Amino acid sequence: MLYHAYELQRSWLEGASAWASIGSEMATNPANPLSYTGWGSMAGSALEVFAHASAGHGKPAFGIESVTVDGKADPVCEATVLFRPFGNLKYFKRDNLPEGAPKLLIVAPMSGHHATLLRGTVERMVESCEVYVTDWLDARDVPLTDGSFDLDDYIDYLVAFLDHIGPGTHMLAVCQPSVPALAATAIMNRDDHPARPASLTMMGGPIDTRESPTTVNDLAMDRPLSWFRRTVIATVPSNYAGAGRKVYPGFLQLAGFLSMNLGSHIQSHYEMYKHIREGDDESAQATKDFYDEYRSVCDMTAEFYLQTVEEVFQKHSLPEGEFMHRGKRIDLGDITDTAILAIEGERDDISGLGQTKAALKLTPNLPDAKKKYHMAPNVGHYGIFNGSKWRTKIAPVVEDFIAANG
Repeated sequence: MLYHAYELQRSWLEGASAWASIGSEMATNPANPLSYTGWGSMAGSALEVFAHASAGHGKPAFGIESVTVDGKADPVCEATVLFRPFGNLKYFKRDNLPEGAPKLLIVAPMSGHHATLLRGTVERMVESCEVYVTDWLDARDVPLTDGSFDLDDYIDYLVAFLDHIGPGTHMLAVCQPSVPALAATAIMNRDDHPARPASLTMMGGPIDTRESPTTVNDLAMDRPLSWFRRTVIATVPSNYAGAGRKVYPGFLQLAGFLSMNLGSHIQSHYEMYKHIREGDDESAQATKDFYDEYRSVCDMTAEFYLQTVEEVFQKHSLPEGEFMHRGKRIDLGDITDTAILAIEGERDDISGLGQTKAALKLTPNLPDAKKKYHMAPNVGHYGIFNGSKWRTKIAPVVEDFIAANG
């Protein structure tokens, strides 16, 4: 019933959004005498904000057509090079990239948003690297005949993607995938896999959530797994390809993120309203673009979500040395070759300070020369991988680490 109730609400809101958009145009139409009054401007701006806030959002495109390097705009090629049932491997390369440039696999989070949330990450790293991205699919669009997908499968996908790209590849995991990326790195080091990553960068990842626990961590710890299974798992309705699949819906994840900082989101929309009234279209569009991406969500398979809650946030299986993959225990002591960079934001309210840094203590057999820690001052969770501080302060640290361990 949960998913059906959401679908009903979504249909109503999309209709309301359409009517609000029409109303906004009428209120600001030069042919309408009221458009020249304060009332017309106020009503038109308010309706435009409501129309945008209540509109439906599909999967966005990366849309990276070019990047500017040394004052010159270089076109960027985008392609999908490997297709899998629950996620594809995308490839980005700019023209005039020097021969022998490093290969980088960016592991996008499977946490309710599409991989395009990392558009800014890709756009910056494509300046210096051949970039590959895990493009996870919306679980509601994957037919039941394609089977299940859990943490074991996630790790297998990372190994397969690295194997496809080839030896010498570097890996960068943003937030949630830091755990499976570190696990995959341990497995590939243990097996002396030729395509094991040359380096692994983890950014704001929940390696050990006992360090500086956040509201997100507390929520996972305060309730038994049975509560999550009973309360937040829904069945995909019949109008989607994945009909009948048990999922953790993206709209619930979005609701949780919005509620964590509700005041700031309300303020952002109020600022957008003021920009529209003042005719500052550029600033208003920037806010719209952010929320177009932020509100574009996707479902996770129930088995992946529940296993992540249990193993990562409740049992702390990886730092406790009890994390299993296909019946074998993962030993982080097996990592002896892959260099590790841990990056954290000082103001991260999703993964607290110390949670990612813990990986450096949990890899005792990796030489200190292959370990590095960077704390980004005055940076929140989103700012670690997007925005001006990412582009100018954090990305150069990643590039230097990749170059030092190439």
